[in-house]
Amino acid sequence: MTFRVRIIDLSDDSGDNVVEEVGPFDTLDVANLFAQRYVRDSVERCRAQGMDARAVLDAWQAYGEDAIVPDTEEGWQSAPELEAFAAALAAPEDRDWRSLDPRLHGPAEDDDDDDVDEDEEDDDLDEDPLGPIQPPATKREGSA
Repeated sequence: MTFRVRIIDLSDDSGDNVVEEVGPFDTLDVANLFAQRYVRDSVERCRAQGMDARAVLDAWQAYGEDAIVPDTEEGWQSAPELEAFAAALAAPEDRDWRSLDPRLHGPAEDDDDDDVDEDEEDDDLDEDPLGPIQPPATKREGSA
């Protein structure tokens, strides 16, 4: 049995908002971890300097992407973790869904597709376009 992750665009007011389904994942644990990291990254992309947890969550609900593991009761759901995600900055490894993405790291038998230049394939997914995560600025003693 394989598993997949459903990506949901929260900013789209039409239909069911499903953007895509990612998979297959060989195990439920990897699918769940991918979904969790994907949402964690989405929350961080909605965070701006100076925002409190409520504002981060509001921004994510308006502009972010959710991810679920459908068709199993043990599939990851974001709701129980969203407040914690919004309250604290994520470590880079907590946002690293790309290392688990089967679209980027497919099975070895898919490697014999000679029509695609490997240097051009998915280059836009290799780096975060927003750059590295920056911690929020803190007030220094004696500053205004």
